[in-house]
Amino acid sequence: MATDTLKSTTGASGASAVRRLLLDNGALTALIALVIAMSALSGDFLTTDNLLNIGVQAAVTAILAFGVTFVIVSAGIDLSVGSVAALSATVLAWMATSEGVPVWIAVLLAVATGIACGLVNGVLISYGKLPPFIATLAMLSVGRGLSLVISQGSPIAFPSSVSHLGDTLGGWLPVPVLVMVVMGLITAVILGRTYIGRSMYAIGGNEEAARLSGLRVKKQKLAIYALSGLFAAAAGIVLASRLSSAQPQAAQGYELDAIAAVVIGGASLAGGTGKASGTLIGALILAVLRNGLNLLSVSAFWQQVVIGVVIALAVLLDTVRRKAGAAPLTAGASGGGNKGRQAATYVIAAVVAAAIVGAMSFLHTSSSASTTPKLGLSLSTLNNPFFVQIKAGAQEEAKKLGADLTVTDAQNDASQQANQLQNFTSSGIGSIIVNPVDSDAAGPAVRAANKADIPVVGVDRGVNKADTAALVASDNIAGGKLGAKAMAEKLGGKGKIVILQGLAGTSASRERGAGFAEGLKAYPGIEVVAQQPADFDRTKGLDVMTNLLQAHPDIQGVFAENDEMALGAIKALGSKAGTSVSVIGFDGTPDGLTAVKAGTLYASVAQQPKELGRIAVENALKAAEGKKVEKTVMVPVKVVTKENVAGFGG
Repeated sequence: MATDTLKSTTGASGASAVRRLLLDNGALTALIALVIAMSALSGDFLTTDNLLNIGVQAAVTAILAFGVTFVIVSAGIDLSVGSVAALSATVLAWMATSEGVPVWIAVLLAVATGIACGLVNGVLISYGKLPPFIATLAMLSVGRGLSLVISQGSPIAFPSSVSHLGDTLGGWLPVPVLVMVVMGLITAVILGRTYIGRSMYAIGGNEEAARLSGLRVKKQKLAIYALSGLFAAAAGIVLASRLSSAQPQAAQGYELDAIAAVVIGGASLAGGTGKASGTLIGALILAVLRNGLNLLSVSAFWQQVVIGVVIALAVLLDTVRRKAGAAPLTAGASGGGNKGRQAATYVIAAVVAAAIVGAMSFLHTSSSASTTPKLGLSLSTLNNPFFVQIKAGAQEEAKKLGADLTVTDAQNDASQQANQLQNFTSSGIGSIIVNPVDSDAAGPAVRAANKADIPVVGVDRGVNKADTAALVASDNIAGGKLGAKAMAEKLGGKGKIVILQGLAGTSASRERGAGFAEGLKAYPGIEVVAQQPADFDRTKGLDVMTNLLQAHPDIQGVFAENDEMALGAIKALGSKAGTSVSVIGFDGTPDGLTAVKAGTLYASVAQQPKELGRIAVENALKAAEGKKVEKTVMVPVKVVTKENVAGFGG
């Protein structure tokens, strides 16, 4: 009887120990499980190049997240880090190029910008008594706005001496990974070995108790948010180095990824817990998810669903862990025994991961050959009917030619597109088609494909400072000129008009706007009374047009740089559209052509997007097979009005 009781107790103790180990190291367990799953599902996942890609793709998020860790440990939140990163990089590029400031001074000014933004957050929170959510939300808007003001909405070339941060050491070790590791070590030291680190845990655990115990909570919060701004500046510099340009719209939404990485890594939004290693694991989980889902050709829309589920599960695990009394993730509070067990856990995890890597590599060596040609298509966005039409045309042609086409959505994020292009390159794809978010920012990733002897075809927009086998495009500048001519002829050469601009910083918006402005020079009687960005979005087009009508109710024309904004403007104009006000769009999307038929949209400068996608796939397949292709394939643009819309093929 005693023996049975002893066995039962021992078994229960062993199960409890395993359960506690999993609870205390949930993020690490999840990372190992993800690596196993992706290795089993994709033979391209465990290549050396792809694993290095994952490190590079995690770097910016991880550096931002290290800074956010300080804030979350102290029971705060920082929503401004993405905008601060973009602002810091823009300041560096602008100072070093436009203002001629020495590069090292420009770097210091960029870092000072990040710290200053963090200090402003700290002042508003500590002394202004604003909730952290509100204060940092305001800084998110201010930082992004200042970035656009300084850059005038256009990317600024990054100094070559700083761009080396986006390169590799010895031709294989990415510098962003080294920067990530260094910033992680600094975070670990601050949290575990310094007075301010212990103060963060005390403030996050119980702010009032920390104040009563003698901590200067207000000054500590200033330092905490300043550190978050400093790390954001470092992340912005690394990101811009990867893209060889400072993008005013860079790092949008990255604050949410940073917060997610911290939470997935085991920190509690209630404060008092969190550590650098957990944050790094959280960032790696997000990078592995995105990388693996890209390799598996999972839709970008479903990727967002998956990541949202992972975040929810991470918070749920945190709740379960705290209820179960699992060891809190505090960097400086564990004793020597705990540190030893923690180190042993990481060693065991490394051994298990290495064994799995070896096994999966062996399993995939015999199944890597495939006779089906593989193509990759990275679109700037799929949240726009024009690019959806490009995708449809590309998929139809790929199916017709018997090619395997993987389509990814960059969501108007140049950094995310660079990651997708790197994933295509490391997976040994036959040919890549890219519709760049920005022509300069796509350059470094396309150059990497050039080194790997993978032909690249540009569609709709070209790639700067890199070799492309072909460019399949319509001439946006010529289209803008045609739009100006159509508007002038409709208005009889005189009248007041407004312009709805596209997403600031994109080459499509710049080129269409430049072409329209050039075309209007021949018609001095046409006066542009206002021009405002509406980001290629129908809802924003409606809102911006509604606002402009308050100041300019007597306009006779509207030129929108895409059909979506034009359709929003038509909604705002109501009965005026097609009668007293002529609206011209751009792209020739199905909804735009329907509005042309109805007479509410006077004209659309149609680009035939499905034809662009079809021809791009045709040329990419030829390039992959080593056949000769034309360097530039121009698909004609055409002004479609009610008179000729019935005969337009689209």
